[in-house]
Amino acid sequence: MTDDGLRRARVIAVGRNAAWIVAEDESEPRLASLRKGARHAMLVPGDLVEAKQIADDRVVVDTVHPRSFALVRRTGGGRVKTMAANVDTIAVVAALVEPPLHLAMVDRLVAFALQHEVDPLLLLTKADLAGEDAAERVAATYRAVDVPTLILQPKAGRGIDGLRELLAGRRALLVGNSGVGKSSIFRALGGIGVVGDLSRFGRGRQTTTSARLVRLGAGFLIDSPGIGEFELDPLPAAEVGWLFPEMREPATRCRFADCRHLTEPDCAVRQAVAEGRIAPSRYASYEEIVAGTPAAPRAAN
Repeated sequence: MTDDGLRRARVIAVGRNAAWIVAEDESEPRLASLRKGARHAMLVPGDLVEAKQIADDRVVVDTVHPRSFALVRRTGGGRVKTMAANVDTIAVVAALVEPPLHLAMVDRLVAFALQHEVDPLLLLTKADLAGEDAAERVAATYRAVDVPTLILQPKAGRGIDGLRELLAGRRALLVGNSGVGKSSIFRALGGIGVVGDLSRFGRGRQTTTSARLVRLGAGFLIDSPGIGEFELDPLPAAEVGWLFPEMREPATRCRFADCRHLTEPDCAVRQAVAEGRIAPSRYASYEEIVAGTPAAPRAAN
């Protein structure tokens, strides 16, 4: 705490007039109101702020530190939305079964991370239900394209030490569908649980917002409420192909410089798929993204 009573804190969830924050010297979150009339950008998870406790035991966000990085996406209506700040990693959680593994969703999230120049990380859960062979096949697909992949059983503690080591010093978002084991991973890392909602501070009715953060050495992990916000911006086929690293080298050997790798003759990318050098599931995800179709459920082979 500084001489003027300000305390540095990390934002983990935001409402219209309030935010959940965790002070750097604490582990429990505090609900802070936003100073009226203050001119600053809308807060997002990951923002670093200075907060002050005032006379009536209320906490107020006083100032916001400049962002080192902002994770920004364009919405369907063309508006720009900032999703998180000061993060460098997106940790994608996917269950191998129950719910079924959606490879197209995983590939879109990995591509999203690369598009926004943050590191992707894949965490596979429920290997005890799917079988070790199935888990290792999926893991091998992503390790082959330089996506760090861990197989976790958080309740049993499997893989948690490795995950903690991998995330130490990183500033990460945890992303995944409901039921894939995000909460179990979060608790296994020592994270706090749901701390409340922001509705009474907003104008009108708001939904409950879960606010969770766990510190990992000099870094942190923030739980993201869902995956609906993590959609790729519209891109030409060549740029989509760049988000699939295994396609980059073969693409240089296609007959046509502007090959979309769909139906063009002498396509080296499709040849690499036929020869097993590119996973068919990954190529199918590329096709869906280029075609602009939604990511439909697709189980692992």
